[in-house]
Amino acid sequence: MNPDNEVQLDPVDVVVVGAGFTGLAAALELAGQGRSVRVIERDPAVGGLAASFDVGSQRLERFYHHWFSSDNEMIALCETLGISHLLEAHETRTGLFYANSVYRLSAPLDVLRFAPLALKDRIRLGILALRARKVKHWRELESLTAEEWLVSLGGRRVYEVVWRPLLEGKFGKYADQVGATWMWTKLHLRGGSRTRSGRETLYYIKGGCQALLTALQEHLESMGVDIRTSTPAESVRIDGSGVTGVEANGEFHPARQVLITTAPQLAAQLLDHKSVDHPAVPELLRRWRGVEYLGNVCLVLENNRKLSETYWLNVNDPDFPYVGVIEHTNLDSPERYEGRHVVYLSKYLPTDAPLYQMSDDEVFEYSLPHIKRMFPDFDRSWVERYHVWHAEHAQPVITPHYTRVMPPVESGIRGLYLSGMAQVFPEDRGTNYAVRGGRRAGRLIADRHVSTGSDHV
Repeated sequence: MNPDNEVQLDPVDVVVVGAGFTGLAAALELAGQGRSVRVIERDPAVGGLAASFDVGSQRLERFYHHWFSSDNEMIALCETLGISHLLEAHETRTGLFYANSVYRLSAPLDVLRFAPLALKDRIRLGILALRARKVKHWRELESLTAEEWLVSLGGRRVYEVVWRPLLEGKFGKYADQVGATWMWTKLHLRGGSRTRSGRETLYYIKGGCQALLTALQEHLESMGVDIRTSTPAESVRIDGSGVTGVEANGEFHPARQVLITTAPQLAAQLLDHKSVDHPAVPELLRRWRGVEYLGNVCLVLENNRKLSETYWLNVNDPDFPYVGVIEHTNLDSPERYEGRHVVYLSKYLPTDAPLYQMSDDEVFEYSLPHIKRMFPDFDRSWVERYHVWHAEHAQPVITPHYTRVMPPVESGIRGLYLSGMAQVFPEDRGTNYAVRGGRRAGRLIADRHVSTGSDHV
């Protein structure tokens, strides 16, 4: 862009790049403290990975979502927006696909009936979860891989049957590098969402994430937040003293504070241009590019009948192309989707993997025989419609000593901040932590604004 010919908009205190839950939560915090905020988003709607599509007359997330009882940030956000009455609790069934069979794993007795393990190993598997929850702080595990820790808790056989296939299905070539902290968070979180009988209670919002996003966007706009969709950020402009604004969609958005809420690699692209002349940029680019990510392919089926009674089916079969089969309408009612039974099939993978590169039709055709093998009664005539969604940066790879890799929110360049899923450690990605991270970043930026006496450009 030629700065002499560009369109320059009115300045604001803060420009937020990205209108997912992190960016919107940051805007909520900043606007609540009296800052002028502009949010720019490349997609035509807000929401990021929680953005929705039509299933009949209902809106549904492209990538599956639910909340745990411990997801306090999301529950509090619903209260703030006056939509708590839309939250619904559901007891769900969890299972495991192993050796061409589906095993229920929703309660302690299910573990004792898990035939692929000898009785002594079933007991070890049950005790493993109890021992994992006794770990009080993630720092106790930061130097260990997930494999090292899980083998120490449950033995090698339990690891090989239950945990290794899940890690390899989720992280592929990175499986043996995944940190124990990532696994501890998963076990700790899911354990906290179970009743005394061991059944898991999850929450979903009537109307899906779109109901929450609509309420949040309307609330932000009523506070004066300027939200601009279909506005892809092109670069962050920096002078010798710090940030001056963001170039986006052929326009310049002046601001002395900029919060980027994308994956670090995408944030690095916004700084990698010739007009940036700041001594901190080379090291910042190195660090932001140092966080490894996996993409995601999600095949969503709209079926005319259900596949099973299980909501969340983990897959421990290396020949099955997906790591999870999530039958959403075993959580939410199919009547809300005009009787359709909605199923997500999810796979985390590098973006150069064959499955990621396939067309939507190819993904569907490739998946059919695998679904048939898992559910022998299934027939393609069950599928009324299907959708394929891709996310280039879906899952950061959490390794031992991840805190040495994790980018800080403050970049080292005056007025430039980064907040996203790569920084919710020790928790894993999720909307609850996106909101928490966004609000924390918003408070930090507001505090820096006051302490430095920042004015409009």
